[in-house]
Amino acid sequence: VQLQASGGGTVQVGDSLRPSCAASGRAFSTSVMGWFRQAPGKERQFVAGISVRGWNMEYADSVKGRFTVSRDNAKNTVYLQMNSLEPEDTAVYYCAARLSLGIRTMVNAYNYWGQGTLVTVSS
Repeated sequence: VQLQASGGGTVQVGDSLRPSCAASGRAFSTSVMGWFRQAPGKERQFVAGISVRGWNMEYADSVKGRFTVSRDNAKNTVYLQMNSLEPEDTAVYYCAARLSLGIRTMVNAYNYWGQGTLVTVSS
């Protein structure tokens, strides 16, 4: 699975963004998908995950109620709708694919990674 993230940018506090991640290969429709982020000088951390059919989602506490993960298996794409953005959301956002079942929050549980898209929230 090859992943290509896009849709980052620079926004103001309270604005919204919707990064997307396009996947190549048939394995996308059988993969759990995750979004992670990495701020400068910090470790990569889990943001959101979505099950194979999109029936189950999990979120980090810091984004619950503000971010929504979704997927379109017909388009091989996963999305991250980010609302009410805060300066603390500034990071490079990565999408990742997990070949095993079950949403996981650990970086090493995912098999494939996209190149990341930068989100900057200015106050």
